[in-house]
Amino acid sequence: REVEEYRRLTKRLEDEENFRKLAVEELAHRLKNKLATIQSIIGFQLRDEPQTRDAILSRLTALSATDDLIMTAQGRGARIRDVLSAELRPYGASRISIEGPNCLLSPKLALTMALLAHELATNAAKYGALSNSLGKLSIAWSLSNEELNLEWRESNGPIVTPPTHKGFGVRLLSRAMDQFGGTVETTFEPTGLVCKLKVTLAERTPSIVPEIPNKDPGVLAAD
Repeated sequence: REVEEYRRLTKRLEDEENFRKLAVEELAHRLKNKLATIQSIIGFQLRDEPQTRDAILSRLTALSATDDLIMTAQGRGARIRDVLSAELRPYGASRISIEGPNCLLSPKLALTMALLAHELATNAAKYGALSNSLGKLSIAWSLSNEELNLEWRESNGPIVTPPTHKGFGVRLLSRAMDQFGGTVETTFEPTGLVCKLKVTLAERTPSIVPEIPNKDPGVLAAD
């Protein structure tokens, strides 16, 4: 009797897990369809404003890449290194270093981190360390008592000066962490931009997740 009860319970758990996976896959499919529709609408409505159009579409692409990471993890979130690597992959691994424990970010925080990385990378490619052949970018973070401290440091790029006005990217950086009780501090040093981020991870989110071997040569090297 106990064996039958165990088998019944095991079967029920397997059915629930299969249903959850199907639900996540269906949600991912619907999100992709909606994103494609939104991109089409934006592309049409802003066809006479290519700069604004391309900026919006690139941000949506960054969010879509992180959505894929979240869905791969069955909706649990995304690893910070994967989020950063996805956004920085086009700029070449030889000039970028990424170092830190592979924290699992909640879905909402992962998407916010993707936007932040996108804004910083876009700025670096236009004006900073990624705009010339000698520039370097270092991203390092640490985790202590669920507090994540991350530093984005550019070097060997053009001399940078503080902007005369706050554009969308700067406003995003200054406000993005408010919803998590975190902070973002940017400093325009002569050697390059330095951005420091601090945020407390949700307690329900596992801090460190097992490393999965990465066979994609285009992904940035781990620590």
